[in-house]
Amino acid sequence: MLSNQIIEDIANQTFLVSNLSDANLIEFCTIANQCYRNGNPIISDENYDFIFIRELAKRLPNHPFLKIVEEEIEGFSEEKVKLPEKMLSTDKAYSWEEINKWLERITKFSLEINHSLDGIQIKGTAKLDGFAGYDDGISLYTRGDGNKGSDISRVFERGLCVFNDSKRGQGPGEIVVKRSYFEKHLGDHFEYPRNFQASLIKEKELDKFAIDAISAKAALFVPFTQLPLWLGSIDEFRSQFQDIVSELEEGVDFDVDGVVFEIISPELKKHMGSNRKFHRWQIAFKENKEKAQVRVVSVTAQVGRTGKITPVAELEPTQLSGATIYRATGHHYGLVKEQGLGAGSIIELTRSGLVIPKINKVLKTAEVDIPNNCPSCGYKLSWDSDFLMCFNHEECPEQIMGKIIYFFRILANNDGFGNATIQKLYVAGLHQVSDIYLLSKAELISMGFGEKTSQNLIDQLTRSRQESIEDWRFLAAFGVQRLGMGNCENLLKSYSIDHIFNLSVEDISNINGFAELTAELIFDGLLSIKAQYEILILGGFKLEQTLLSANINISNNLFNNKKIVFTGAMSESRIELEKQAKSLGVLVGKSVSSKTDFLIVGENVGQSKIKAAKSHDVEILTEAEYLKKLNSMK
Repeated sequence: MLSNQIIEDIANQTFLVSNLSDANLIEFCTIANQCYRNGNPIISDENYDFIFIRELAKRLPNHPFLKIVEEEIEGFSEEKVKLPEKMLSTDKAYSWEEINKWLERITKFSLEINHSLDGIQIKGTAKLDGFAGYDDGISLYTRGDGNKGSDISRVFERGLCVFNDSKRGQGPGEIVVKRSYFEKHLGDHFEYPRNFQASLIKEKELDKFAIDAISAKAALFVPFTQLPLWLGSIDEFRSQFQDIVSELEEGVDFDVDGVVFEIISPELKKHMGSNRKFHRWQIAFKENKEKAQVRVVSVTAQVGRTGKITPVAELEPTQLSGATIYRATGHHYGLVKEQGLGAGSIIELTRSGLVIPKINKVLKTAEVDIPNNCPSCGYKLSWDSDFLMCFNHEECPEQIMGKIIYFFRILANNDGFGNATIQKLYVAGLHQVSDIYLLSKAELISMGFGEKTSQNLIDQLTRSRQESIEDWRFLAAFGVQRLGMGNCENLLKSYSIDHIFNLSVEDISNINGFAELTAELIFDGLLSIKAQYEILILGGFKLEQTLLSANINISNNLFNNKKIVFTGAMSESRIELEKQAKSLGVLVGKSVSSKTDFLIVGENVGQSKIKAAKSHDVEILTEAEYLKKLNSMK
């Protein structure tokens, strides 16, 4: 039997799940589940699902604990009442592949009863993270074991309202507290919303926090029928899945634990049925945020193109989201010092889908090793706020190679100049981008490149010069601080690229969007790249000039200085439409916000941008309507 101290250590992840025996793992999952269901969780729902239940399912996939709904044991009525209908748990999916398997099961069951696949409708709602209950209009019951629950009708007698001021008797739902209210009024007093929600339900007297929340209609019973929903066919569900999930998760002011999908055909529901724990016609999708507890072997320093030193944790090889993870970034050395990240540390590692692994937190600290000198050039390092920096910008090998790699990556009009190629060129003595563009095939061969590879690299360099490229992209490739692609485009709307090297700090700061500090950094950065820029331009790059704002014809122009977002499949090239819009003084964005003026929609548009546009009163135009307005301006 686990001691209280061991339970606490496991919950705090200072005792690793991999070190638990099967029996102890089952015991801890049982305790954690009971504490959660009684309103006093000892770990987050996310950690319970993604660490402990995952581990149990991996070791003992057929264990009864994974197959049944456990009932509440404390703080509720001893007398259990049969529920008007079964309230089982919900089967979970953590990837599109698992969702797709659920769809395949639906198809299989449909064929068994000759149910039309075209007629199948799927409903989606947010999965609320509250206390499940069933309201028959007279009494309110907890979910209990799914068949029998406790009568908690007292919560309505205490003043609890139904969401949207709707009527009682709408069946299953959740007792929850608004996220915004919890963060503002309760976050300092309760670790989790569930700790607070329990106080509404149990037989003890209400405290001031509960009375205030009920009075403010922040604590509510939310029938599932009152939740915003998505409804559509299987084909629509497949094509819009990610947008549907985002829309539903963002559509309520309550803590959510994923999205619930179900079929709505009574005939098909009946045929698919249930097991002891789940309805087969229903599934909950949770974002795949797999977690693992991992031992750090060492922490090594990496040098970026700007001189920033990034700590990288070298890990014991760990399987996560279908990949073997060997390392993860520690972000910066200020964080390393603060968290105690070093050789021998135990970390919680998170990886969502195919995203880069992230150190969520350090579970066990270790001695921290802060380097004094740059691992690339040996230059003494300096602190800049939380960042450890190498200021030997002109001679540090990793910084030089990093700048060259960055140039080719941003230019994005040639192949072959990856890390290995750039490193080989550096060793051969080429330390400037301009040196690379002056190479001959014979010189590349003399550096150890094969004849075919050398010719391919020369062809790529030629193509890079001869293909037209936006002037703002070309400028951005130099990697000047504060001159990303967006700021480059903004700068070149005010001054042509031939004149930017003659600008003063004041000239730059007078441009909308550039503060004085930014202007100073840009001024110094432009001076540092001027020589390289001039050499490359003489090499014959074909630049597409950004249209100056002063030269844009604004007469009869409905879209001048308006922010437009294009979405969906267009009949014309999206790139060309955006270029045309910019020539009219349009600010082209990628996401819809309160600052967006028009959303231009093509075919196969997801609902998230449509919803965002409606919520911000953004005018929505089809591609045809947009083009018609453009033509009317001619």
